[in-house]
Amino acid sequence: MGENYVFAVARIRVLEKSLLSDADIIQMAGMKDEDGVVSFLLDKGWGDENSGRDPLKILAAESAKVNKLIRSLGVGDDVMDVLAFPQVFHNLKAAVKEVGDEGVISAAYYEHRVYDRKFFTDILKDKNFKDLPESMKQAAENALTVMLQNHDGQKSDVIIDRACLDCMKKAAEQSKYPIIKNYLEKTIAVTDVKIAVRGARTGKTYDFIREALAPSRFFDKDTLAKAASENEEALISYMSDHEMSEAGEALKVSITEFEKWCDNSVIASIRPEKTNPFTIGPVIAYYLGRENEIKTVRVLLTAKKNGFSEDAIKERARQMYG
Repeated sequence: MGENYVFAVARIRVLEKSLLSDADIIQMAGMKDEDGVVSFLLDKGWGDENSGRDPLKILAAESAKVNKLIRSLGVGDDVMDVLAFPQVFHNLKAAVKEVGDEGVISAAYYEHRVYDRKFFTDILKDKNFKDLPESMKQAAENALTVMLQNHDGQKSDVIIDRACLDCMKKAAEQSKYPIIKNYLEKTIAVTDVKIAVRGARTGKTYDFIREALAPSRFFDKDTLAKAASENEEALISYMSDHEMSEAGEALKVSITEFEKWCDNSVIASIRPEKTNPFTIGPVIAYYLGRENEIKTVRVLLTAKKNGFSEDAIKERARQMYG
């Protein structure tokens, strides 16, 4: 992207007005059923001529729209590929489980112009790990071995998740864009805390938790792993002395409140870009905000489909960027 961002940011400023608000999410949570939510979204301009009233197609159409928009504003593959790390490595995890357990779970994949279901399953079936990006080769081979030999999906996920975090850390160190650096660093920290909490709640060992954690500027991972391996109280006590103290307070309330805090804190970290008109920041922040919006609507639609109460849905509602 060129160094003149004025036009792109001006376009984003107009589009920000159509983002879903926190009030919109609460309103959808109070609707009677999934069909009511779909009608609300269609009235907001979601979907396209091919999606009809199919919730999954509507969500896919929105993802396609935002990706097309961001690319039309000159954001290149170097940036988009970094932002897509979580989706790409998720696809690798899904493919490892599909090939390792010989199950068909194509619905679990994200769309990607290169790293889609076929790309990964073809490579894994033939064990052509050399055709993978360098950052994935060893993790893919190790994860598939674990699945084929032990059918241990949890261990497989840990291996690939750690590889994803390492890629994000490297990208954060190399990025020339402050928003990407800050976003990735915050995402790594929040993911590490999630891993620590899961480890504490499931009684994982220090070695298991430490192996899963990535280095973060927010805390010492050895100390974090030690606290998590002791118990949840020790973990909360450790977090209370760091920038992640709010995570500990949320965890005291409930695991749902903690998970919500994790997502909200990442969105909060990009919100200041709204007042930064002369950099790529507002464009990237808009993209991330839209992705969060789509993710939240996906969760809401699933909750409605499964008969969750209005209060239960509101409890899980994330803050919007808009």
